[in-house]
Amino acid sequence: MTNIEAALTSVEPSVRTHLEACLSGQELSWQDAVALCRVTGPSLHALCLTADHLRKQQVGELVTYVVNRNINFTNVCIKSCGFCAFSRTHHSGEGYFLEIDEVVSRALEARAVGATEVCLQAGLSPGLDGNFYIELTRAVKKAAPDLHIHAFSPEEVQYGAVRKKVSVREYLAALKEAGLGSLPGTSAEILDDDVRDRIAPGRISTAAWKEVIRTAHELAIPTTSTMMFGHVENDADRMRHLDVLRTMQRETGGFTEFVPLSFVHEEAPMWHEHSVDGLRAGPTGTEVIRLFALSRLMLGRSIPNLQVSWVKEGMRQAAWLLSCGANDLGGTLINESISTSAGASHGQLQSPATLRRTIRDAGRIPAERDTRYRVRKTFANEADDAAGDALDSITNPSERFGSYAALTKATDHRFHLPVRS
Repeated sequence: MTNIEAALTSVEPSVRTHLEACLSGQELSWQDAVALCRVTGPSLHALCLTADHLRKQQVGELVTYVVNRNINFTNVCIKSCGFCAFSRTHHSGEGYFLEIDEVVSRALEARAVGATEVCLQAGLSPGLDGNFYIELTRAVKKAAPDLHIHAFSPEEVQYGAVRKKVSVREYLAALKEAGLGSLPGTSAEILDDDVRDRIAPGRISTAAWKEVIRTAHELAIPTTSTMMFGHVENDADRMRHLDVLRTMQRETGGFTEFVPLSFVHEEAPMWHEHSVDGLRAGPTGTEVIRLFALSRLMLGRSIPNLQVSWVKEGMRQAAWLLSCGANDLGGTLINESISTSAGASHGQLQSPATLRRTIRDAGRIPAERDTRYRVRKTFANEADDAAGDALDSITNPSERFGSYAALTKATDHRFHLPVRS
């Protein structure tokens, strides 16, 4: 008798029916997934074993990561989302803006320590010229042709298109021509407008988010997919969100991964202002485990790569989630700012050596990948780590690469209107 078979004998019949159906290759509907959203004890154990078994079937034993740098080039934003502690108004003394030359310099610095990707995201800056995102992409690509540019959320794409007075399709085509490699599927939160209106009135709508993503996929620009959970949404909202992503993936095939993102409440404005009824202080640890396992059950056949955000969960929880359906630990990041500003305390950088050690400790095989999940190097044995990476020797990333806190206090990158003419 296998571990799964043994585990299934101790769960209630309805749970066993759903899990056995998934193991036999049947699709889990979002309604049936909701029925599994509150399992505990032996049923939770069986759910995780099922997710881990499907993970092994779908992607094998490798756990991947990418060496990358986040460059959040401005924190000034025209919107004030209730969950965002990163953004500032243009009147704030803590607002900053990194001009193109500075972003290029930071991208080259990342490449010099082994990065293969730069992730460019920021606030929606007032006065921003519609060509700025295009010019920024072109400049980074010209300076570092071998770097993959993973940039601009669907909301930023929509904002750039509005500022340039062109369609989303035209804008994405211009970004691709300039060197854009992929889009982060952020600004998704929960893809339900009632939920979105509670936590971020005026945020990009569900329909508009889907339009940007679908158009990107049609133009052969891959994207990630995400969900922020643990605030005001319920189980059905979460599972419907996964179903939306699954349906889109079957239509377009353009998602490279799914990344569940726990809501970090500590510095969120809506937490401090008590402005949202029913707001929770993020998901519990058990909720995170269930969500990852259910994500594997619902999405694994369509979006096989399930990524853990170590920024949100910390390395200890991240290691455990590798036994609950996950197969990727994300990136080194180097300059994580957005979650850190919201109160996450797990750092702005994880070295490749730390990521590999965590993967090995979970009984899996580490591998460095590129943005599109093509494996660059597999570290089958600890001896393969001997050469080390440039990032492994950096003990104080804030001092070496700067930090969000330092940017908000520095005077050399102060935000001022107009940003560009």
